Amino acid sequence: MVRFLRRGHSLHKTGSHNSNQQQQLLRERYLDRSGSDTGEMYSNGAGGTPPLANSQAAAAGAARLRQGRDGPLSELDVMKEKFAKLLLGEDMSGTGKGVPSALALSNAVTNLAASVFGEHRKLEPMAPDTKERWKREVGWLLSVTDHIVEFVPTRHTSENGITMEIMSTAQRRDLAMNIPALRKLDAMLLGYMDNFADQTEFWYEKGGDNKRDDDKWWMPTVKVPSEGLSDVTRKWLQYQKECVNQVLKAAMAINAQVLVEMEIPEVYIESLPKKGKTSLGDAIYRSITEDTFDPVEFLAGMDLSTEHKVLDLKNRIEASTVIWKRKMQTNKDSKSSWSSIVSFEKREQFEERAETILHLLKLQFPGTPQSQLDISKIQYNRDVGYALLESYSRVLESLAYSVMSRIEDVLSADAAAQNLTATEAARRVLESADLLAPRKLDAKEELEKLNEAPASMTLFDFMGWHFDQDELMKRREDGTLDADGEAMLLKKAPSVAPKKFSYVDSLSSGGMRSPSARH
Repeated sequence: MVRFLRRGHSLHKTGSHNSNQQQQLLRERYLDRSGSDTGEMYSNGAGGTPPLANSQAAAAGAARLRQGRDGPLSELDVMKEKFAKLLLGEDMSGTGKGVPSALALSNAVTNLAASVFGEHRKLEPMAPDTKERWKREVGWLLSVTDHIVEFVPTRHTSENGITMEIMSTAQRRDLAMNIPALRKLDAMLLGYMDNFADQTEFWYEKGGDNKRDDDKWWMPTVKVPSEGLSDVTRKWLQYQKECVNQVLKAAMAINAQVLVEMEIPEVYIESLPKKGKTSLGDAIYRSITEDTFDPVEFLAGMDLSTEHKVLDLKNRIEASTVIWKRKMQTNKDSKSSWSSIVSFEKREQFEERAETILHLLKLQFPGTPQSQLDISKIQYNRDVGYALLESYSRVLESLAYSVMSRIEDVLSADAAAQNLTATEAARRVLESADLLAPRKLDAKEELEKLNEAPASMTLFDFMGWHFDQDELMKRREDGTLDADGEAMLLKKAPSVAPKKFSYVDSLSSGGMRSPSARH
């Protein structure tokens, strides 16, 4: 009987019916007045206060109920929800246990990119609504940088004609330089993806027909004609790959520069051993500290067959560089636990060699996960500007690497269709990439290259240039080519193969110092 009454039933049937009508009327009035669906929580007839749900689940449930009642959420509602999470530090309970603003913004950019680009697994343009969502929401997050300012001296002329120097506010210099550059890289990547809209020479298997047995088993399988791609399409794909590669290197350079500017957390430093040799191990330490050292030969002798081994080597070398820098800073203090008996010049030489190896690893394995040092810097960083620059450049770098991988899948399928040997296929790849060039990536230099590079072309544009050249060559052989045609014929074709940089030239130019951390 007690359980029966607790469920809201009454011994009087008529009273129970009237009571239910009154409760429904009061609930409808409450909803009309407050515009909230909180009344649904009390409609079980149990009475009393309902149990509190998990904060994030409650927020998500409220959003779903609001969407179901009022239709799809408006842009203003979505923006309110996103900035509410940022202000709460991702702690929806509001108890002040959330993460700092810098980390919340970094996570927001990362999560947005994952939701937009995570399921884009084919070499094709993005859906218009998805592209519009990315532009809109990343613009909301980057709008924070418009209000990060610094004091700069400016000249001010008063009404009586007196000129004086005053301090005024302007957007922080690193943000004013890098945010527009990253936006340009973003637009270029989306444009390169749009160029694949009209291609018909390769396609992807559907649904259950996808049977890949390599390390990318989750990716769709590329199919090409039995005779392989046409020569024009193959060259166009190489050209597109080089364009994307330039964007990748520019994003990598900006990301590395930002990570270098971030402070190394004390938590990370305290976790390190006191000697770089302990971090590296005897074999690696002996190789780096020998009189003659070649970083390319060093990497060739290392086992880098798996992503885990690459990341482990990266963690070891980054830890050793931090240890050596600390020793150089405290070398004059003989009482410090970080002091060393090795000379300052030798220690600096070891650090440069380690940073060169790191730079080669970043170029050769751009998709490697973040190292322990990178994760620590991002987690404990409190600079909002650095957080946005790092996260935005990192997601663009990841997108560029993904597009390059999709292009390489098509070229690999073409090589398989033509029955090329592994050596010939590898030679083709090396001819179109300079991944082993031990040259420091400079953000300003890479952006200048992008400005000087020709605009990306669709396949039809590329084919049009190719066919024009053939027609002009035929007219030259017939002797009917005029001066204008001769000038067009002499016009340089779009370059498909990048420049090659030698290790000796890089050493002589003094460009071997590379940043010690990058995603």
